[in-house]
Order: sequence, then structure tokens, then C-alpha cells
Amino acid sequence: MARWRIVDLRQWVFEEFRVVVAQQTLSRELRAMNYRKLTARPRYHAQAAGAIEDFKKPVAARLEEIGREAGVDRGAIEVWFADEARVGQKNKITRRPAKRGSRPSALKDQRTASAYIFGAIRPKDGKGAALVVPRCDTEAMNLHLAEIGAQIAPGAHAALIVDQAGWRLSGRLIVPPDITLVPPPAKRPELNPQENVWRFMRDNWLSNRVFNSYQDIVDHCCDAWNKLVDQPWRIVSIGLRDWACRF
Repeated sequence: MARWRIVDLRQWVFEEFRVVVAQQTLSRELRAMNYRKLTARPRYHAQAAGAIEDFKKPVAARLEEIGREAGVDRGAIEVWFADEARVGQKNKITRRPAKRGSRPSALKDQRTASAYIFGAIRPKDGKGAALVVPRCDTEAMNLHLAEIGAQIAPGAHAALIVDQAGWRLSGRLIVPPDITLVPPPAKRPELNPQENVWRFMRDNWLSNRVFNSYQDIVDHCCDAWNKLVDQPWRIVSIGLRDWACRF
């Protein structure tokens, strides 16, 4: 479906029903029905039907099992979510405040230097752990697992929900003894709230700018992540999921 404006919807109503409705009336009625203009979430090809609910329902039992295997109580299991994001000079342009009817401009770079943020959040208490690295590979994942391990409470064990990318399936991956990897179904990024964290960071701190060099990218990524972890309530707000964090 096209991204209609209110004026387009008004024209459609007239053409379909021969009824003239003011734009203000249409806007008010849409809001009364709780409709808003939202960005669609990607739906990937070949997603398995019912996979999301099939993953969510047994999560509590899976956490109990992880606790037994690790020799800790259920209350000592920390649920973490991890993912990585590429940030580069070929940057995104996001929405910005502007007068209605205008088309604001933003700088757009065509150079290709980039870095990767390996990030993880523990939404229940607003903790985070991240590294900024030049490549996305098993070595980087090993470093990130060590960083997450440093943030786990003493005596606790982390259930790390993370996708099945190749660098997480490698035989060279070193998983610390206080972390258990929990892969969600394939092609279901909506199960990982770390995706929402990337969207927030891009919209607020990393987009609509030109990076002068690779080091400039690294500095901005580090600054954005540090801003996030300095606001633990933000991590709770973005990342908390009832099915994973409230048992």
C-alpha cells in the first residue's frame, strides 16, 4: 500500500463514495480509531508459521532447564539479547522535524568505511555490554561474549538470546561457562529487542551525519552506546519483553 497523506485519503473517499470530508475531520477520526502512520516491520521470505509463539511459550521451562544445567536457581538466570549493527559512511537519512509541506535536506556520503557494534542488553535491569569492531566474525563474537560475561552478576548465569549467524555457529566460538546461547527461530528478528535499540540509536545519534574517517565512526558509535547505558530506564523501556523477562 502507498504511504498516503490525509489529502490523498480525502480524495479517495470522494472518488469512492462521493462524500466530501474535511482533512481535519479525517485526521480526527483516524486518531479516534487509534490509527497512526507507522513504519512497517520487514517480513522475511519463508518464515515458519507460528514460530514466534512456539518459541515464546516454552521460554520459562527453557530457563528452568538452563538453571538446572548451570547449577543455579531460576532467580539467578539473567536474560540477555545480543545482535550486531553496521555503521558506516554510507549512512541513513532519517526523519527530522520540519514545517508541513517542506522537504528538509540532509548530508549523504558515498564513501564506504564502516564499523560494527556488537551490542547486548539485559532489559530487566537496564544493563548493556558492547564492543565496536572493524569486522563481523567469530573473533569479534568471542570478544563480545567476554564483555557480556564481565557484566553478569556474581553467581548468576546468562541466557543469551541471539540469532544463528555463521560466526555464532563456528567451532572456534568460545562461550564462557556462565553463558548459554539460546537461538530463536530463523528469520524472526522481531524476537530480539536489540533490533529496536539499533533503530533508536540510528534515529537519535547516528544518522543524518557524515563521518570523516573510520575513527570518527568508532568514536560516534562508542559515544552513542555510552549514552544508552547511562540511561538504564531507556534500555528497560525499549527492550523489556513480558514473555522473556517477567516470570
